[in-house]
Amino acid sequence: MITLVARLAASAADARRGVVRLHPEVLDALGLRSWDAVTLTGARVTTALAAPGDGPPGQATLDDVTLSNAGLADGAGVVVAAAGVEPARRVLLTGSRLARASVPPETLRLALLGKIVTPGDAVSLLPQDLEPVPGLDPSVARRRVAGALGGAWTTELLTVASVEPVGAVAVGPSSVVGWQDGPSTADAEPARPAGAVPAAPAGAPAAARPSAPAPPPEPVVAVEDLVGNTEPARRLAEWLELSLDRPDLLARLGGSARLGVLVVGPEGVGKTTLVRSVAAAVGARCVEIAGPGVVATADAAQRVHDALAVARTAARGGERVLLLVTDVDALLPAAAPPPLSTLVLDALREALATPGLVLVATTSAPEALDPRLRAPDLADRELGLALPDLRVRTELLRRLLASVPLTDDVDLRAVAERTPGFVVADLVALRREAAVRAALRGAEDIGQPDLLDAVGSVRPLSMSSSATLRTGGITLDQVGDMVEVKQALTEAVLWPLQYPDSFARLGVAAPRGVLVYGPPGCGKTFLLRALAGTGQLNVIAVKGAELLDKYVGESERAVRELFRRAADAAPALVFLDEVDALAPRRGGSTDSGVADRVVAALLTELDGAEPLRDVVVVGATNRPDLIDPALLRPGRLERLVYVPPPDAAARADILRAAGRNTPFAEDVDLDALGAELDGYSAADCAAVLREAALTAMRESREAAEVTGAHIAAARAAVPASLDPVQLAELAAYAERRRG
Repeated sequence: MITLVARLAASAADARRGVVRLHPEVLDALGLRSWDAVTLTGARVTTALAAPGDGPPGQATLDDVTLSNAGLADGAGVVVAAAGVEPARRVLLTGSRLARASVPPETLRLALLGKIVTPGDAVSLLPQDLEPVPGLDPSVARRRVAGALGGAWTTELLTVASVEPVGAVAVGPSSVVGWQDGPSTADAEPARPAGAVPAAPAGAPAAARPSAPAPPPEPVVAVEDLVGNTEPARRLAEWLELSLDRPDLLARLGGSARLGVLVVGPEGVGKTTLVRSVAAAVGARCVEIAGPGVVATADAAQRVHDALAVARTAARGGERVLLLVTDVDALLPAAAPPPLSTLVLDALREALATPGLVLVATTSAPEALDPRLRAPDLADRELGLALPDLRVRTELLRRLLASVPLTDDVDLRAVAERTPGFVVADLVALRREAAVRAALRGAEDIGQPDLLDAVGSVRPLSMSSSATLRTGGITLDQVGDMVEVKQALTEAVLWPLQYPDSFARLGVAAPRGVLVYGPPGCGKTFLLRALAGTGQLNVIAVKGAELLDKYVGESERAVRELFRRAADAAPALVFLDEVDALAPRRGGSTDSGVADRVVAALLTELDGAEPLRDVVVVGATNRPDLIDPALLRPGRLERLVYVPPPDAAARADILRAAGRNTPFAEDVDLDALGAELDGYSAADCAAVLREAALTAMRESREAAEVTGAHIAAARAAVPASLDPVQLAELAAYAERRRG
């Protein structure tokens, strides 16, 4: 066993997944391989999966739930040892009333597959997707849990009540998983998804079948408390009142009382909450059909029929009825719609013919929705909900934290500035994470550091399926030299997102995109990380070739999905690394036209009929001459920023930054070294110091400093990588563009 310093993981990818990151040397010392189980002993004993990390050897980086399970505070000592883990025969859990009512045992087991659990531990429903169990698709687990719990699924924590055999166990496909004093996967009756109804006796009339389940009633939010969504709520209320209260007026004016509305907006923005609030405000009964829950059952058609029967019966009895279909894209998909779609559409059309009944459907993926739903006799009206802006996020935080004890230094606007792309569900998760941090340090109230630290642990729903660029807290102020480059990027990327009013006042459109080019290893990606850290932007990072697919239409679909995710996470920066591989000159490819179609899709998204709002695209390449010229004209990647190789002063700054944690002997002069490294890129300079440190370790594992001799040996081992011919070509290209 080894005693290390426990640190809270800053990575959102590890959050709540039961993972501890250890230095590879520590793993070797304990005789462990990646993703073996380890025992962590603090105030209590817990077990987690060990994975290699890039922290110092004396540090163990724990995710928030694991830190809490071990009874540790950030910076405390933790004893780490190899753990013996048995396959779980039975795991029983406890949780909130909503979770017990909504999450069936089969979905519970799917979310816990591959996790190590110990009695008394807290465990999240986030699947263990860092090293998935063979045969498990984490996206399936995410969809099922999200369909059961809605936007709160990422923050829900359960408690392990008991396990068999006693001790730490690993949940597998054959483990019996269930709720304590409740259903489990071993029950003879198949587990039903959230909202499923028991089967009616054979021959029972439809009216005698139980209509739907009654989950615990949730408090309805008043319309005036729908911060940021009061205007869409007012419009929906007007439509409902006209259709339900003034059908005669509509008929006299040549209209129809039939009303079908599609509410569109990013996941977690509050679509269902808004509809329920408006229904309560106008005195309408809300009958709900959960799209994902219905399609997960074998009797989907019957469940839809039963819900519609309840709605029609209530409307015929004189009640005002709002039929709400949540996540309707799951029930009516655009791609290869099943026969159920036609049955559902016909049933909805028949239901809407009932006086006193209106239809409202919600979706966060309108492009994935069967277009037949938008027919004039169905959901022909659309209501869009936008992401909360800075003002709305500040007000939401104020209301969410109104009953929470806060320190005097809390600045909610500063926290809101750090949360672009966050929706209400994300801010609720932020509150919970801040509370965990405050509790771990034994505080009685939440402080500003707790809130700001919690921001890094909450992955917004709008970014849940995207690869993000980790900034590491870097800002442009920490980038040495490059004054002109930093100014050009600030004007082209940050100003459009931070000062849209100024562009509107001057009557000009903000730049759509920027191309950053320069020799390899000279800091293009580093600059983008610093830019994202300065502007507090959501950054969606894409390697050029990741969007290419050999199947017809898949690459174009991937491009459309990329920009849709960016719009949902706005203000956002789309970073296209190696963009020359994604958008080469058209007409010269040998890939059956895939690259040409991708270029066309990119051009459409950048400068098409639907303008980008609060989204800036940045491409990076070291071969700008290979990019299709149409992508570089005004309105697309119109600003070209050349990142030159570092000069002597810049190399000295790079060496100081790369060696800020390295102890140097008195004979090491970084300024002189920077002047000598002509032809070295920023990556080469960092490699020289890394090789010098390794040289010192080869001489003695107890080495305490890096000397000039180590530096000289490293210079001989690490040659300059910059190609003079390529540098000349890039400089000439930059000169031509300036000319």
